[in-house]
Amino acid sequence: MAANQKVMLCKVVSATEFPEDFYIRFHTHIYCQGGSLKFVFNGQQYQSKKGEFIFWLAGANISNLSLSENFKATILFVNSDLLTASLPSATASIDSIIHSKEYPILHPDKNDKLKILKNFQLLYDISQETDHRFYEEALKLQMQIFLLEMWHIFEDELDRKKRSLQSGSLYEQFLQLVQEYCMRHREVRFYSDKLSITPKYLNYICKANTRITASEWIQRNAKERIIILLQNKNLNISEIADTMDFSSRSFFTRYVKKLLGVTPKEYRERI
Repeated sequence: MAANQKVMLCKVVSATEFPEDFYIRFHTHIYCQGGSLKFVFNGQQYQSKKGEFIFWLAGANISNLSLSENFKATILFVNSDLLTASLPSATASIDSIIHSKEYPILHPDKNDKLKILKNFQLLYDISQETDHRFYEEALKLQMQIFLLEMWHIFEDELDRKKRSLQSGSLYEQFLQLVQEYCMRHREVRFYSDKLSITPKYLNYICKANTRITASEWIQRNAKERIIILLQNKNLNISEIADTMDFSSRSFFTRYVKKLLGVTPKEYRERI
């Protein structure tokens, strides 16, 4: 892959066909069209089969990549800087990013499978038109369309997951509520009221399942979202504070210092 190439599309049947250090340099989109792919993601073993879609953010903790003999897939590699610079919305991607960090395999329906392959090709084709007078602008716009289409698929998967958890245990329902509301609600009572139980009992449920309190779960999820927002330098710190419903920038700064050990400004200077 050329040093300045931003997008690569290929048919893969062997692990040797993956670019060197791809999981560090590129966001990886895999549409499995035959056989199976095994991998360890954040310490957990996964297996993807025909018809499933895998998404790994650049820098994801991927290891033990193993392909079956009959494996075949269409894979799109996107330069990490291109994707980050082309986000069509400051906040719309957060749920999709969080979801992909926890569940790297999606189960698209028939129509979405066709869309995935179509959008792979469209993005790649634009990336190759380097003599286009408006190359950078056209590539950014196509990247934005691609992201919106992928987020649509992620949201469908999230909706299916939410429906499956509605009849789950109180603990599972709590985790789903936290993922849905922690951008604006960081008090245990908000979630206990949603579940019609006391804050004390909610903490008991959480500690019984994981030895982690409800408050810690809320903070973990809020921390993930704050990091994603701070990494988007198109947003100023006051806008992030407003997005997360903090009463003031100074209150947001204190909260971030508590979670990250540094102020929002210091965190941005480090990255």
